[in-house]
Amino acid sequence: MSVQAMPFLAADVGGTFARVALMRMSHDAECGVEVLAYRKLACAAFEGLAELLRSFVDSVAQTPVRHCVLACAGHVKGDEVLNDNSPWPIRLAPLRQALMLEDVAVLNDFEALGYAFDNRSASSSRLLCGPDIRPDGSILVIGPGTGLGAAVRLPASAGGGVLATEAGQMDFAPHSIREREVLAHLMPEGGYLAYERIVSGPGLLTLYGVLCALRGETPRLATPEEVTAAAAAWRDGQAVEAVQLFCASLGSFAGSLAMTFMSTGGVHLAGGFLHSMFTSLQRSAFEERFLHGRSVRALLSRIPVWVTEHGRQGVLGAARWYLAGAARRAS
Repeated sequence: MSVQAMPFLAADVGGTFARVALMRMSHDAECGVEVLAYRKLACAAFEGLAELLRSFVDSVAQTPVRHCVLACAGHVKGDEVLNDNSPWPIRLAPLRQALMLEDVAVLNDFEALGYAFDNRSASSSRLLCGPDIRPDGSILVIGPGTGLGAAVRLPASAGGGVLATEAGQMDFAPHSIREREVLAHLMPEGGYLAYERIVSGPGLLTLYGVLCALRGETPRLATPEEVTAAAAAWRDGQAVEAVQLFCASLGSFAGSLAMTFMSTGGVHLAGGFLHSMFTSLQRSAFEERFLHGRSVRALLSRIPVWVTEHGRQGVLGAARWYLAGAARRAS
């Protein structure tokens, strides 16, 4: 039986959650794959990735599963996936042995999202700014979560491939006096500060803690979810300002990448974290900072920006990528 006809595992492994699916190729489904089973699992509940995947396989698979594709933050070096935000080391040979897999393929998690999003896939998205259209062109996918990921899907005319990036590691660039104060507090001796330290779930909590420190107050909130909830209810002034700074910085980051990659096909801001902040994003300086008065403002103003629930998109994109590679190897 060919690889394309066999059920296989697709896992989108983040720093907090792993989304795992049992899938197989389908000529009927619009996305080209059929989801046989799907779970969202907390990484902290398992000693390692092998244990997490074994738990899933044991609960859903009726026959042995021999093939797996992993979408992971970071990149592969030798036998290891290098990722600062992973809850445990990910090594491919022990994983292959523990699950008796014939094949383990790996791609970047936002590269997988890039293969999931196209000009037809915004039906469940909410338009944040820009025109409500589905233009052709490269598509930018950005997601603040445990870290900050980004990838670019090229248009069909350029081959339709996806460029993985480490854009979250770019230098944070402050745009206001307040942001300079935050930067000076975090890096009092100067030096490099990645955007990920500000534009991510932990980054939002960092912003809140810094703002409390600048006001000489003790932080009362302990998680990003508490900060966003307090900001939405206007219960905590530092939480409100932290969310405002987060949204503005995300706008600058997204605008810079959209300009760099000429992402005329649109920008997808992916993840449940942002989905829950949609109203705050609407009311924030995101759009103005996305445009930011650049000489290419006219171009950026024509780029739609959607907020999209991450959901199954990562495993769907990973499965598409895996099956396309299997088809090339078989031809």
